[in-house]
Amino acid sequence: MTLSRASGDPSVPVSFCAPEDRRVILWAAILASSMGFIDSSVTSIAMPAMRASLGATLEQAQWINAAYLLTLSALVLAGGAMGDRFGTARVFSIGICIFVAGSIACAFALDPGQMIAARAAKGVGAALMVPGSMAMVSRAYPRAERGRALGLWAAASTMTTALGPVLGGMLVTWGGEVGWRMIFALNLPLGLVALWLVRGRTPGDRGRPGVRVDLVGAALASIGLGLLAWVLTDAAAGLWHWALALAALATFLIWEAMTPAPMIRLGLFRNRSFAVTNIVTLALYFALNGVMFYLPMTAVSAWNVTALEVTAAFLPISLMIGLLSAPAGRWADRLGPGPLMAAGSVLVALAYGGLSIFAAEGDFWGRIVPLMVLAGIGLGLVVAPLTAAVMHSAEEGEQGAASGINNAVARVAGLIAVALLGRVAAATYGAGGAGFGTLGGDAAHLAATGAAFAQVALIAAVMAGLAAALALTTGRTVR
Repeated sequence: MTLSRASGDPSVPVSFCAPEDRRVILWAAILASSMGFIDSSVTSIAMPAMRASLGATLEQAQWINAAYLLTLSALVLAGGAMGDRFGTARVFSIGICIFVAGSIACAFALDPGQMIAARAAKGVGAALMVPGSMAMVSRAYPRAERGRALGLWAAASTMTTALGPVLGGMLVTWGGEVGWRMIFALNLPLGLVALWLVRGRTPGDRGRPGVRVDLVGAALASIGLGLLAWVLTDAAAGLWHWALALAALATFLIWEAMTPAPMIRLGLFRNRSFAVTNIVTLALYFALNGVMFYLPMTAVSAWNVTALEVTAAFLPISLMIGLLSAPAGRWADRLGPGPLMAAGSVLVALAYGGLSIFAAEGDFWGRIVPLMVLAGIGLGLVVAPLTAAVMHSAEEGEQGAASGINNAVARVAGLIAVALLGRVAAATYGAGGAGFGTLGGDAAHLAATGAAFAQVALIAAVMAGLAAALALTTGRTVR
């Protein structure tokens, strides 16, 4: 077996894998990344059934979601560095094992506490698995073929991300309690196939002993984000709790500024375009994650919609991103990313504003689905220009770090959105919010649920509007 250089980089002595194994590595990366990508959307669809089965309160439902995003957000950048240090495929495989083990624990969870712990474990696995999937494809293919391979990876991942919620909705609708548990159990065969595909096919995966991994930064980020999620979720949190959370986050930033090998190089934010683009990401993904988490609860509990039907609100997002990303990228090359990001964010803001207006009616097919299509069109216009803005605003050689930071910002936005908007939903619903998102109930329950979601959608619309305004300040052109 002849080994050649994987990337054309003379610093890489031999290839990551043999040429005949490249497509196999690609499929392993697609399977693993798809498991990570569909996790949040499928969990949102299954949440009403999970709450009924586990007896979870609204706050516990928030933590079932937040536990995954918390560990993923805090560790994903360290996970990429660990791949460089110990070997991309090795760390990728360990991540799959942890993710699958967490999925099995989710499938057999008997109470909310067990589910929250299992979800946190899945986030750790995803933090090792997701960055490794793209890195493996990049290392497996030579530079001339890498763009096409990453395009196939992105297209296949988008397709599986779109189909995942549909499968989850079918299992929840037709399988009852067993159905939502099967959603998590399905990760076992997928993970085993991915492990089998990658096993023994990466002889060049030797790692680089000189790479430093910022484990202290990862621990401080976990503590800081965990405390932030706690004070946002817990209505009883006082000023000293907030002070503790902010002090933990400040300690993380101080450490990142001092350590010689930081998880996040804060100097990147001196670039105004990079800083503004990440604020746009934070605002837009706050809006997206908030609506996509609380919409299924509202639809199933108040609008007489099945979990399978709810997927009609999720599909437009993936489909429109898949259809519009390529042309939006070309338009961004001509106009600059700012106008495209602003136009797309405006469409998202209009769609979510419409959700707020029509939430009380509960007309899922006549009002909600068309508005979600509009939001999907807006996001389709945003995603590629947003990525381009991040890449072009970074200095040469730092695009990977810039992309990792931007992805972490998107995850943190989801964490904050679910925690904060849960407080809003509970306060609007009344009676402590205990009944929001629960199955059954009288007319008062239905009206209170609709009103609570209307407030969630209104705040999401404001955040999307803020993203649009900020996007215009990035300018029409990029470096």
